[in-house]
Order: sequence, then C-alpha cells, then structure tokens
Amino acid sequence: MAVVYSPNSVQAGIFSFVSDLFASTKASTERVYNSQNLALLQAALNIDPNPPSGGGDITIVGDSALLAEGNPIGGLSDNIKDHPTSDQISIYVVREGDSLSQIAKMFGVSVNTIRWGNDIAGSTITPGQTLVILPVSGVRHIVKSGDTLKSITKKYGGDIDEVKSYNNITEDTKLAVGSVVIVPDGEMAVESSSSAGSPSRTRVVTSTKEYVGYYLRPVNGRRSQGLHGYNGIDIAAPVGTPIVASASGKVIVSRSGGWNGGYGSYIVVQHNNGTQTLYAHNSQNIVFQGNDVVQGQVIGYVGSTGKTTGPHVHFEVRGAKNPF
Repeated sequence: MAVVYSPNSVQAGIFSFVSDLFASTKASTERVYNSQNLALLQAALNIDPNPPSGGGDITIVGDSALLAEGNPIGGLSDNIKDHPTSDQISIYVVREGDSLSQIAKMFGVSVNTIRWGNDIAGSTITPGQTLVILPVSGVRHIVKSGDTLKSITKKYGGDIDEVKSYNNITEDTKLAVGSVVIVPDGEMAVESSSSAGSPSRTRVVTSTKEYVGYYLRPVNGRRSQGLHGYNGIDIAAPVGTPIVASASGKVIVSRSGGWNGGYGSYIVVQHNNGTQTLYAHNSQNIVFQGNDVVQGQVIGYVGSTGKTTGPHVHFEVRGAKNPF
C-alpha cells in the first residue's frame, strides 16, 4: 500500500516507497495526508510499520558523533532520536512554496543530504521536481585547531570529493574551529565495550529479515566487494553487461547521469514484500520511474559512473538480508 502525503490532493507530496508517482491509484489503497495532519510524519513510513534495520544507534567518541546507520528516511539529522529507523529510500515531489530547509526539516535530514543526493548546487527547487531522499551514514566531525579537509577525510577513510560535494566546500576552504564537517560513509575506530583499548570498526547497515529464494543475482560476474554501506555488495562485470531485476516490482527511482550521492546512474525497485533493491554505477538505465518490471528483466547495463574505481554493479537490498 502506497503512503502518500499531499497539501491538498494526491497530485503532489511525499511518496514513501510509492509505486507510481504519476499514475492515479484507487482511493481505497491510499492513505492521504495533508498540511493539517503532517504530524503523522512521525509514524513509520514503510509498508511494514516495524521495518527491519541494522542501525539506529549514535555513538559519541570524544568530539565526534558516528551518525545513525539508518534513520527514518535519510540522513544526518540533528534530531535523529525522534524518528523511527529505516534503511529505505523515499521520494518527495516539490510543492509550490517549498524550500530545501522545510523539506529537510520534514524528513529530519540536513539540507546537504538532499543537495548531495540530487546534485543540487544551490537552493533552487521547482514545483513538480522529484527529489530522492537517500539515507546517508557517516561521521560528523567538529573542527579543531589545525584540522584540514584532507586530514579530516583521511582520519575517517572518506572520499575527499564526496566530502567537498556534501559540505559544499572546496579543498582550500578555511575551516572554522567548532564548525561541523560531515564525512559521508566515513568510519572511525571506537573502543569496544567488551575489550578496552581494542578498536572496532563500524558495522554496515544490514537487516535480520530473510527471503530465501526471492532475489535473483542481478548480473553475472564475481563479487568484487562484500557487504558494505547500506547492505550492498559489488559485482564486477564488463561495461555493457546486462543488469536484470532481482525481483518483480515497480521502479521508483531511475536516475541517469550525475553524481547522485556517489551512485552515479542508478535504479531503485520497490517489491511487493516491502523491500527495495538498488542497482548503481550503471552505464545506461532502460527502465524509468513508474515502470513495472518482472524478475530477470533487463533494466540497465553495467558501467562505472559515480564513485567507482572500475566497472561493476553496486547492488543493495533494503529491508532484508542481501543473499549474495
């Protein structure tokens, strides 16, 4: 069942894992929210009101905070503890009078989370524009005397281009002491409570729910990297290798070109069991938002777009264990 938010009608608003942004759906299958009852945003915005999630905790170490690995519908909120956790992606259709700061507050994310995931350089958005709200994990670093962008990025194993893009700064920007720099996908060693002095690394976002035999391997090739990020793996294959839908469902995101939070050209499919699969770094997408797909259908081709060092598909399962 799609959960739709709108100021006046179902023609615009927040589509949480919406099956079809543009085709009308029967009123009996929709829950419609408007500006009079947006307080209900605090409820779980998932088909499953108790979605599985591998994250949610905020670890504080010294002057740095490791951000929750999965918060409600994305990102780096100052108010994370007030929201349910989820590792899934949401869609928002801009309304007349909206601003990035208003949308960010509505979702409990930072403005930069929205900019970074949608390749928005400034603050201009237009009514009808579709925004993807990506869950973002990383490290929130409070700048100390002597810190540089390079040293901060190196400390947490981040990518300097991502840090610059996310924080809307350059490598030459003078960092003010006390200011905050976010390192997307950064990690920091934290002391284990069971063994003082022995470092442990942050865990990836995974899920405890398992659907045996539900998902098909999306591409032929070797697994070049195991679980990382949001329950994702990398499968290496030559550019142009067909990528198939891992399970039947509806395309809720199909972005071609751009950085898109490091995913490059990518596709997200919503499945009937309430989960999502994501296919990133594609050279070409051949399905579009709103399309129905069947398991095994070719949806795109392997590429090397976004944050990547070679051709592969980055494949995520959100809401269930990644079987591959």
